[in-house]
Amino acid sequence: MMSQFEPNSDMYERERIVLEYIKNNSDLHHNALLKLIVPQFMAKTTFEKTRNSLLEKEIISVTAKGNMKFYHPTENYEQRSYQHIERTTNNFFHDLKSKIKRLDTDYPHKDIDEKIKISNSLLRNLLQTDNGFTILDSAKNPKKTLYRDEHLMIQQLIHKVIDIIRNDSDFDIIYPTIVSYLGIIMPKNSLNS
Repeated sequence: MMSQFEPNSDMYERERIVLEYIKNNSDLHHNALLKLIVPQFMAKTTFEKTRNSLLEKEIISVTAKGNMKFYHPTENYEQRSYQHIERTTNNFFHDLKSKIKRLDTDYPHKDIDEKIKISNSLLRNLLQTDNGFTILDSAKNPKKTLYRDEHLMIQQLIHKVIDIIRNDSDFDIIYPTIVSYLGIIMPKNSLNS
């Protein structure tokens, strides 16, 4: 069973194929590129979705010459990706802080399923945000923790969410479900499992 956090290998394989063909055939317009990839590697609609995904992630760019579209790998993609990670991680971080600030008053009035959903979502998002800061720390200076304050604040926010769960009247039902869910996104006992 694959969790939503594990990469979909088919998707990444398709993205790799389309990116590789674009990189090696930058002089080919959309329809010529389509003929190289479809149907050998994927269907036309799959190609369109894959191309759209690469455009959305800004991995590739498009230029129009007349009525033809030409694709090419985005220049300075590595630098731009770090800027994107930094912007989205910071925005997400501030959004999470405000959501958790309101949690004390909102949480007790929810039904059990909503409490579980909110708790899982907040904890997952806090862990993903912390991962974003870790990636930025590694990219900027692997010998120093530049986002120390953010990491500490995330640790405190995780504690606050767990504390709200702990003090809730439905704790005995909610907590085991949360721990079970977190087991999906936590490291396994072995890299081979």
